[in-house]
Amino acid sequence: MNLTISGHHLEVTPALREYVLTKLERITRHFDQVVDVNVLLTVEKLKEKERRQKAEVTLHVKGRDIFVEQSNEDLYAAIDQLMDKLDRQVCRHKDRLQDHHHESVKRQDASAT
Repeated sequence: MNLTISGHHLEVTPALREYVLTKLERITRHFDQVVDVNVLLTVEKLKEKERRQKAEVTLHVKGRDIFVEQSNEDLYAAIDQLMDKLDRQVCRHKDRLQDHHHESVKRQDASAT
């Protein structure tokens, strides 16, 4: 898995990098076929009162790219909410990959005789 963590108007500190890594472990625990992960952490300085922190993730898995973004006043809260969204999308993608179709009882009986 290739991981890129970058910051826009922000220096990515080792503590911030470690926090993102620990949160990404939950995603890789659910779905281990992750190829690339790009994390972009941004600070938007609109006004003093409206300072927003934004976190974005682009997750490349086999056959699909999953993009999630989340904004909050606190960057750590934005990362938490972002990972919750990403976890839901990854679980949904994993469910779509699994074959949920079962053979009907009639077909099983017909093939047995």
